[in-house]
Amino acid sequence: MGNKMTKYIPLILSGVLLNAFAQLLLKKGMLGIGYFEVRFQNLFPIIKKVAVNAYILSGLGAYVVSVAIWLVVLARVEVSYAYPFLSVGYVVVTLMGYFIFQENLSWMRVMGISVIILGVILLSRS
Repeated sequence: MGNKMTKYIPLILSGVLLNAFAQLLLKKGMLGIGYFEVRFQNLFPIIKKVAVNAYILSGLGAYVVSVAIWLVVLARVEVSYAYPFLSVGYVVVTLMGYFIFQENLSWMRVMGISVIILGVILLSRS
């Protein structure tokens, strides 16, 4: 079982990493739009800004492609094997959030990332 599925790790990771990249593009786009009150009268002006934001459109496109890759993954491997690899996305987004957007990276988050990485390594070998 393991050997058959391990050959799909590059495909799994490409989908996961593309999804993480999509999240970063969406964040960059929303930073460009800025803070807004969530109220009905803001709905259409915000939709208009979102619809023409290149980062958001690119992020949505990357997300769609990542979902397509994930569908291919699910057709080839057990979901119980593939699904935990999604946690790699948490690691990538957390680290890129720190480096790109100067978001907080506390020691507790670093410890959590370490546990996730260890878990994915153990899972990939099971």
